[in-house]
Amino acid sequence: MIAKEALLWNSDGSGGDSVQCGLCAHRCRILSGKYGRCAVRFNRNGVLNTRVYGRVVAMNVDPIEKKPLYHFLPASETFSVAAVGCNFRCGFCQNHSISQAAEFVDTDNGVNGNIDINDNAGQGDDLYGGTVMSPLDIVNTALKYKCPSVSFTYTEPTVFFEYALDTAKAAKAAGLKTVFVSNGFMTGECLTTAAPYLDACNIDLKSFREDFYKKQCGASLSPVLESLKTIREAGIWLEVTTLLIGGLNDSDGELTDIARFIVNNLGADTPWHVSGFYPRYRMLNVPPTNAASIERACGIGVAAGLRYVYGGNVNLFQDTRCPKCGGVLTGRFGYKTKIMGLTAGGVCGGCGERICGVF
Repeated sequence: MIAKEALLWNSDGSGGDSVQCGLCAHRCRILSGKYGRCAVRFNRNGVLNTRVYGRVVAMNVDPIEKKPLYHFLPASETFSVAAVGCNFRCGFCQNHSISQAAEFVDTDNGVNGNIDINDNAGQGDDLYGGTVMSPLDIVNTALKYKCPSVSFTYTEPTVFFEYALDTAKAAKAAGLKTVFVSNGFMTGECLTTAAPYLDACNIDLKSFREDFYKKQCGASLSPVLESLKTIREAGIWLEVTTLLIGGLNDSDGELTDIARFIVNNLGADTPWHVSGFYPRYRMLNVPPTNAASIERACGIGVAAGLRYVYGGNVNLFQDTRCPKCGGVLTGRFGYKTKIMGLTAGGVCGGCGERICGVF
């Protein structure tokens, strides 16, 4: 495991070796010898370290639509990478085998950081595994596969921020674009630091209820809403995803609240992806989301004034249509994408309407 001094932290002012992390909205106070709630940031004698720098735990060449991003370089491929870790504890996590480093730690005292690595398996410094790759290695691999972008995805890029930031800087220098796929729980200072090197974000807005975030994610809603507004204000291309889980976050009232928030705070041209839940991790007994629920949610989004609403992973509301003339601009079936009535400059070939996005 490669230890590297972390960014965005300071002494907590207690006079000892404890520190406060400023990377995500948990703002963990961490004692010497302990980890933050993400289980990858470690206080070593009063200096906060990241323990996952340079370790890629997942990588792949993906369609950009898989992030999902539908208005950002559509029909292109992106080189996707992840390191271990997450600052959420979602029981419905789709990538829990690599996101939940906390599976290896004692979280009894982890309410405000201060958790211990459980190394009973004898894995030592290889506890988190992964392939050793420098930021330049990632960029060169993206170039090798002719990917115009690099995406930090699968797990939560906020918690491997130093690695993602260095890679994003190298990517930008090589002429590549960069993408964060995130839960949006970062601090304002984290976003300010990243913004010059980020081209697009897809942010999970998992619910519009604080109770859901507290019970289901071990987090809170308000920092996510602030991040969404900050990303929009920074000029980073933004798309939003909501995973529908029956009985937990799929009421008409809550979906209306989400759609209205997007319209009023992020703009009616912000794409909203409504995805279906499949049983995973600790929610194996919860039934998958049916297509009717996705269709209902998409209808709510359109009624609220959103111009681009997509049905996620159920092949509903997949095409991008011109909001003025209704012509199909980009046709999709699953991850198969075909540019149809959209010009290279992002203009509808039928009526000349300019379409919001990065094309």
